[in-house]
Amino acid sequence: MASATASSELWPAIRREAEAAIAADPFLEASAAFILDQGDLGGALAFLIGRAICRTDADRAQFMRTAREAFAAEPALVDAAATDLVAIVRRDPAITGLLPPLLNFKGYVALQAWRVSNWLWRNDRPDLALLMQSAAADQLQISIHPSAQIGTAVFLDHGTGIIIGALASVGDEVTILQNVTIARHQDDPHHAPTIGRGVLLSAGATVIGKLIIGDFAKIGAGALVTSDVPAGCTAVGVPARLTNCTEAGVPVL
Repeated sequence: MASATASSELWPAIRREAEAAIAADPFLEASAAFILDQGDLGGALAFLIGRAICRTDADRAQFMRTAREAFAAEPALVDAAATDLVAIVRRDPAITGLLPPLLNFKGYVALQAWRVSNWLWRNDRPDLALLMQSAAADQLQISIHPSAQIGTAVFLDHGTGIIIGALASVGDEVTILQNVTIARHQDDPHHAPTIGRGVLLSAGATVIGKLIIGDFAKIGAGALVTSDVPAGCTAVGVPARLTNCTEAGVPVL
């Protein structure tokens, strides 16, 4: 299961899990049965996005149509969503299947809503992109600007309070916990943080300004980071100081 990343490979496993879950507990039919009505993962994601970020039926239908349009035009978005889902199964020890995070993790659906808003942004539809960001922030308490760049196998764990601002770049295999802020400095609005591959941003961390967090670095809970963190290092405290950097040839502060 966890080795499959393409959406076409993952979809049959998701359907089997949905069938088993409904058979085991009919109460789940209200939340999981829609999966059995969809022909592929893209259809399920469009439904989830509409259900999660909209208050009215009209808005729900609009965003579902928009998501389907994006997925049809750029199938790589759905494959990225499949990779994100597998990443949760791999990295969250409390999860043993694909269905629970798909249905219940708001960080996951917020990330897929961002993938649609980013597609809109890249296709010169900024107003609808920003409307989608606003709806997701309102309903899910996760705000990701459509101009941000985000890789795959990204895990927004818990999700509440995450802010990824305009122009920020987040690499593959990054894990972001609740109440993390990644944003530009008000004195330099044209540059935003770059988060490398495999980085862990712990709860309450703030990363501000033109800086680079190197691959596989770790940012401690509540840390305030305003300068570069070399690859493999850990940053903790306010303001952040570096630890675990001796082997990388970086002095420990």
